[in-house]
Amino acid sequence: MNLGELSGLKLWAVLVLAGAVGTGALYYTVFKSQRDENDAARAQLQTKLRENAELEAYRPKLADMERQLANLKQQLEIERRIVPDEKEVDNFMRMIEGEARKAGVWVRRYTARPYNSRDFYTEVPFELDVDGPFYSMVGFFDRVGKLERIVNVSNLLVASTRKPTEAKVKKSYAYAANETVVASCVATTYFSHDMDPNGSAGSKPAAQAGRKGAQ
Repeated sequence: MNLGELSGLKLWAVLVLAGAVGTGALYYTVFKSQRDENDAARAQLQTKLRENAELEAYRPKLADMERQLANLKQQLEIERRIVPDEKEVDNFMRMIEGEARKAGVWVRRYTARPYNSRDFYTEVPFELDVDGPFYSMVGFFDRVGKLERIVNVSNLLVASTRKPTEAKVKKSYAYAANETVVASCVATTYFSHDMDPNGSAGSKPAAQAGRKGAQ
């Protein structure tokens, strides 16, 4: 069609129709797509605003929750010192040895008895032979009783250095002149452990550790 042959009115009508068609095509191809994206973004924004409004109610409680979490972590660390995990057996022996040196007595023997596994912890008993001055011996057991870590002392037998067999110690030594008593006992400590799939922890073999002392 030759637009030059159309009268002025018809030409305007054709131009208006072409503009309408172009506008409609542009609307459905560009503007509608953009509007749909805007509607989706608006809906997402409203969802986030609702979530933020719900979470805002917990803001005053956040500081309190953080304090509670810090307290729980502190309690956990304290419990780990009181009842550590099973890899701390050697540290237990070093701890007892350290308290013996502070008290001025000799730990002559450590002999580990078979472990006794419970649901959430394991009892680990050690037989000890100890000797030294009487009041130093009293001080040693007092120190052990005040340790942060749980240590129970049982089956305590005390005798003079002149008759050490009465305390059922495994061996007599050349005791120093200031030593007056020997003792044997069972020192039991405790270790935490993880439950295995069967709900129990396997028992562990007994171990021995001794100390030869000379005064």
